[in-house]
Amino acid sequence: MATLADIGLAAGINILSAFVFFVAFAILRLQPFNDRVYFPKWYLKGLRSSPTHSGAFVRKFVNLDCWSYIRFLNWMPDALKMPESELIDHAGLDSAVYLRIYLMGLKIFVPVAFLAWTILVPVNWTNSTLELAKLKNVTSSDIDKLSISNVPQASNRFWAHIIMAYVFTFWTCYVLLKEYEIVASMRLQFLASEQRRADQFSVLVRNVPPDPDESVSELVEHFFLVNHPDHYLTHQVVYDANKLAQLVKKKKKMQNWLDYYQLKYDRNNSKRFFTKTGFLGLCGEKVDALDYYTSEIEKLSKEVVAERERVASDPKSIVPAAFVSFKTRWGAAVCAQTQQCRNPTLWLTDWAPEPRDVYWQNLAIPYVSLTIRRLIMAVAFFFLTFFFMIPIAFVQSLASIEGIEKVAPFIKPIIDVGFIKSFIQGFLPGIALKLFLIFLPTILMIMSKFEGFISLSSLERRSATRYYLFNLVNVFLGSIVAGSAFQQLNSFIHQSPSDIPKTIGMAIPQRATFFISYIMVDGWAGIAGEILMLKPLIIYHLKNFLLVKTEKDREEAMDPGSIGFNTGEPQIQLYFLLGLVYATVTPALLPFILVFFSLAYVVFRHQIINVYNQEYESAAAFWPDVHGRVIVALVISQLLLFGLMATKEAATSTPFLIALPVLTISFHSFCKGRYEPAFVRYPLQEAMMKDTLERAREPNLNLKSFLQNAYLHPVFKSADDDDEDDDYDGEKWEKDSVLVPTKRSSRRNTPLPSRISATSSPSLPEVHEDSRP
Repeated sequence: MATLADIGLAAGINILSAFVFFVAFAILRLQPFNDRVYFPKWYLKGLRSSPTHSGAFVRKFVNLDCWSYIRFLNWMPDALKMPESELIDHAGLDSAVYLRIYLMGLKIFVPVAFLAWTILVPVNWTNSTLELAKLKNVTSSDIDKLSISNVPQASNRFWAHIIMAYVFTFWTCYVLLKEYEIVASMRLQFLASEQRRADQFSVLVRNVPPDPDESVSELVEHFFLVNHPDHYLTHQVVYDANKLAQLVKKKKKMQNWLDYYQLKYDRNNSKRFFTKTGFLGLCGEKVDALDYYTSEIEKLSKEVVAERERVASDPKSIVPAAFVSFKTRWGAAVCAQTQQCRNPTLWLTDWAPEPRDVYWQNLAIPYVSLTIRRLIMAVAFFFLTFFFMIPIAFVQSLASIEGIEKVAPFIKPIIDVGFIKSFIQGFLPGIALKLFLIFLPTILMIMSKFEGFISLSSLERRSATRYYLFNLVNVFLGSIVAGSAFQQLNSFIHQSPSDIPKTIGMAIPQRATFFISYIMVDGWAGIAGEILMLKPLIIYHLKNFLLVKTEKDREEAMDPGSIGFNTGEPQIQLYFLLGLVYATVTPALLPFILVFFSLAYVVFRHQIINVYNQEYESAAAFWPDVHGRVIVALVISQLLLFGLMATKEAATSTPFLIALPVLTISFHSFCKGRYEPAFVRYPLQEAMMKDTLERAREPNLNLKSFLQNAYLHPVFKSADDDDEDDDYDGEKWEKDSVLVPTKRSSRRNTPLPSRISATSSPSLPEVHEDSRP
């Protein structure tokens, strides 16, 4: 059980670490040779160029302006200056709304912390329950005297906690309501004012039924000409080009190695360089590097050409799916939000992701296998969560040294030294848990990809959901249960079974010290380390030293990254959960959470303005998930308080808590019905307004040329293979989808001629004939 001294030592270590990170960042960002690491977004936008300095050679690498070092923390106020409207134009709505999550945390917890410290802390402190409990061999610390554990059984003081629970619930719901309303309005306004994009006019149709007489491309065209005759414009079938993409990627990797050795040879042409053909060049036959990589690239180029020819000519390489584009946003909205045929499992349509958001590898997965894949991953996630309890229990054993000493007294001399004990209990548990979670986001993202989601945004949202569930079960509930078991083990052995629930109820608020330690490691030092960007800094300079020859090479060496919704949002939600649970139980935790939200808001605002380059724009489609998880945290806090009060024998006051979850869930249902449709559907009125304005402003717009190749697989329009593959541009792939004359009688019902087979289809004259009055 961590004491005030342990928490103080941990706070000192983390504050010092955060300060060192901030100072290092403030100094490194001023150096000219680091400019592309700490301001890559401005370079990608073309609004910044490499610093040039005349005079001493050293000025090209080191900033010699002493005055700039005096103002080394001016990045903090600079990060807060940009207005939100300008931030949306600069970084997109996703980034701006992501920052609002931190602001929402401050809006909720600043008043909650003030009321909790003003009312609940005096109510808890002015008791002596834990002093008496120590005589019964129950472990506690001075921090626990600020918690509900210090209130005696069946006390009338519990009315203060119940009233505050209602106040905190109503305030949280009010903030959630206002934020939902604001974000929904921001989303609709953003969509209305957004520039023309391909996804506004396009839908993704999947599970196209097989037809023996028509190709997928021909079948898609005929279906939409019949069922959307006034709005259908064009389509692009989906190719299974995963093997081709792998070859292109491998060729690019080989080209990078060739450039590397060519650069070394140019610097010293009197020496030949060698490499090994095995894994990472560490084993295998020793060969001349330039000759080896040149021959490998030539070989891969031939394989790329052959694979492209195969994909173009093999009907099996076409997936039963297509991106279908319409003449208007209204037509796309109608198609995306309606059922297309009698069989609800065929011709499934949904909004197409924007082209840069598409995860092309998963488009080739058969639609019928998606359910099986997701079932497999659900089982795998269950076992991953279950078996991760083992390291969680280990971490909790570090957090409860006093409990271990009661079971294993022989280790007491080793860890009884004051500084070592404080370090272990106050700092080590938090950093150990953080290390255990390092590889979890990567594992969860791999699982999401296996499930078959077809956009980067949906992959991140799925991973975020699983990360949140993992944090809820393992980090939160697992820490409470495991911590209670270790901490109160000796007490459990020597008391009757009927008293064990009371002991657990008392132990729940005592877990606050562990979570305080975790917040300081993850939310203080971790956030400060985020802005230093040590890994991108090292990688950039290695690439710059070894590979960069041109300005384009230097741009590719930058790694701006993104906000990382799949890891960042679940982390925030854990702090919402901890804050809401412990607001009425142990208010001492709230100031640590406020520091996290304040620090994270400033740091991530700076990163979004200067560093992160978001891969996609979903127009804040993730906000319903954010809202729902805060609601879940609120309900969990109410249920835990209800259980805790039951162990406190507060029979007269506890029943008044039953209404809280009911009211909270009812509130969530209201918000879901009122605001969520704005995030899952596109109003036809909005679509028509935008179409009307566009026609008025650009009456001669050639929309077909804008949309025709928007959803062509990137490997088909890649500029990387510019040797003999120049013929394989988007135009050729459009023409390669040659339609053949069909014998299907349904073709006679097509009201318009096919855009491809108009001159070759024998049924076209009959179509015109049938369509005459």
